[in-house]
Amino acid sequence: MTERGEIPDFHSLHPQPRKPDHIKLSWYEPAHRTQRIRVVLHTCECRHTVYELCATAGQSFIRRTDREKGTVHETAWALTADARDTFNRILLGEAQ
Repeated sequence: MTERGEIPDFHSLHPQPRKPDHIKLSWYEPAHRTQRIRVVLHTCECRHTVYELCATAGQSFIRRTDREKGTVHETAWALTADARDTFNRILLGEAQ
């Protein structure tokens, strides 16, 4: 229970630390191929690097925002099942 007026500290998904044998993903400058992108899943905003599973035009990709460096990159656009698998691998520390 929180005190009146106190905002609880909520967190979203946190990626696990990178495993030694992790997959090195290729990251590209944002493509800007469509005006509407839906964020399906995302990691917690409390970290310097935030990952988002994005969907648009029948395809999906992962967006990586590094707030320390001020950079945004994304993976190649792929079938939704493949992008979701890659996002899960990031969460498990199996890819970066």
